[in-house]
Formats: sequence, structure tokens, C-alpha cells
Amino acid sequence: MSDRYDKGMQTRRAVLGETHVAKAEAAKTDFDAPFQTLITEGAWGTVWSDEGISRRDRSMLTLALLAATGNFDEIPMHIRATAQTGASKEDVIQTFLHVAIYAGVPKANHAIRLAKETYAEMDGNT
Repeated sequence: MSDRYDKGMQTRRAVLGETHVAKAEAAKTDFDAPFQTLITEGAWGTVWSDEGISRRDRSMLTLALLAATGNFDEIPMHIRATAQTGASKEDVIQTFLHVAIYAGVPKANHAIRLAKETYAEMDGNT
């Protein structure tokens, strides 16, 4: 594998946690291996590994973009990642308030519901 892939796996583990990455790797098949390589090199090895902005800021940007574009499936994963990126609950609610104004209240509302559920799971309150 490439240096970018190796750096991507290192960053992916640091942000998402070893358990999440190990589970994803165990589920990888020949069919989706090219996609996994693409996201590991592109998202994790290039964007998330760049030191131009902090992981905290990337975390908030990612959550805002996921919510604004209606890609809700990955919001819980990225809420869990805030434990590693340093984005606080206050950062996250401020992010979703921004989404409400610039992308729509229903999208922000859905994202906030997912965040509340995920935080409850993380806190052991489910």
C-alpha cells in the first residue's frame, strides 16, 4: 500500500477509534476494497491528515456538511469521533444551529436528534 494509505489508516484510527476501524476492516470484501482504499487515501490520508486546520474544526465541518447535504447515516460515527477530535457538545450544537440557518431547520433538527441519541449511547444512558 501507499504512504498515503498508511497515513490514512493511522489518522482514521486516531479519529474513529481502533474498534470502529477494526470492525470496518473485518467487514471489507473484495467488492468494496477499492472504495475502502479510496476513502482511506483520500478522506483520511489527504484531507483529515492535513494539518491546515485542527481535527476539532474538521469534525465540526464534517458534521455540518453531513447534515446540510442530508447524509445522516454517518452523523453518529462522527459524533462518536468528537471524543477524539476535541469538538465539544457546545461546538456540535453551534454547528447544527448554523446548519439550521444556512441549510434548513429540518436537516438540523434531524442531525440534533441523531446527536442526542449518540451522546446518550456514549454516556451509557440508553
